Amino acid sequence: MTDTPFKALVLRQDEDGKTQSAIEQLTTADLPEEEVLVKVEYSSLNYKDGMALTGTGKIVLTWPMVPGIDLAGTVVDGGDSQYKAGDPVVLTGWSVGEKYWGGYSQMQRVRPEWLVPLPEGLTTQQAMAVGTAGLTAMLCVMALEEGGVTPDKGPVVVSGAAGGVGSTAVALLAQRGFEVAAITGRDSTHDYLRQLGATQLLSREEMAARPRPLEKSRWAGAVDTVGGEMLARLLAECHYNGTVAACGLAGDFKLPATVMPFILRNVRLQGVDSVMCPLERRTRAWQRIAEEFPQDLLNAINQVATLEELPELGQQIVRGQVRGRVVVDLQA
Repeated sequence: MTDTPFKALVLRQDEDGKTQSAIEQLTTADLPEEEVLVKVEYSSLNYKDGMALTGTGKIVLTWPMVPGIDLAGTVVDGGDSQYKAGDPVVLTGWSVGEKYWGGYSQMQRVRPEWLVPLPEGLTTQQAMAVGTAGLTAMLCVMALEEGGVTPDKGPVVVSGAAGGVGSTAVALLAQRGFEVAAITGRDSTHDYLRQLGATQLLSREEMAARPRPLEKSRWAGAVDTVGGEMLARLLAECHYNGTVAACGLAGDFKLPATVMPFILRNVRLQGVDSVMCPLERRTRAWQRIAEEFPQDLLNAINQVATLEELPELGQQIVRGQVRGRVVVDLQA
């Protein structure tokens, strides 16, 4: 096993601090000393992966790094864990691809507590069509439900709707009977968003304009992946007792808002994190994805890529030019 070479995309930092990527031949002897050895069948490309690949921000914390915050595959050796050879598993988060080696490798060693058994009804490719983005979207849907947002309360709105989290959130909310408004900066995505279930399309420019402390109430709930002025507007436009699930900062990490929506409309701002999400809640979210995500839409929201294509795709996703989800075929 240790002498069998396999491919991995490895990031290294040069003397000038710039990130360099290359496809390298590794063996299992090169992998981290973690307990569970997984044959990685599929990974995915997320915005955070794009930042790692391009050296944007401070995503990578240790060098060299195999990026990829998601992976799905089959256990080769479970060590002393509860996992056995042949078990299909999925991994998202836990700083994998940032602090620990991640999914852009045909083989990987990981900690058992990072893994979730692949839910029945999902293939490893479908799991990565969902990935961190879909898990985050489901956690946002759960946050809206826990805030009392139901279809009869009024429409819900999703920002960054053509991205990975946004696409999945639109589909999940529409599947549950919500009237969904989708915010996008690209007219070319309108047909795609309607296919996912959006019934109203809003421009990024309109929704990112600085709001007044309170605007006319429009939304029973919102899923925000953008932050900044966009999040401030969604809060200002929420109905009484509305909930906004905030999970991203693609636009800005600042929140130029006032307390008015909170104290006059009883609006709830609920943060959503998928990286360190506890195993029990994570497992429940994956089970709901398997049960509720429309199977016919899984192919609609993803494209398949190879390791060799990732550097260019990383540039594209950081520039906001990737629609939906990119699934990475590690066995190609």
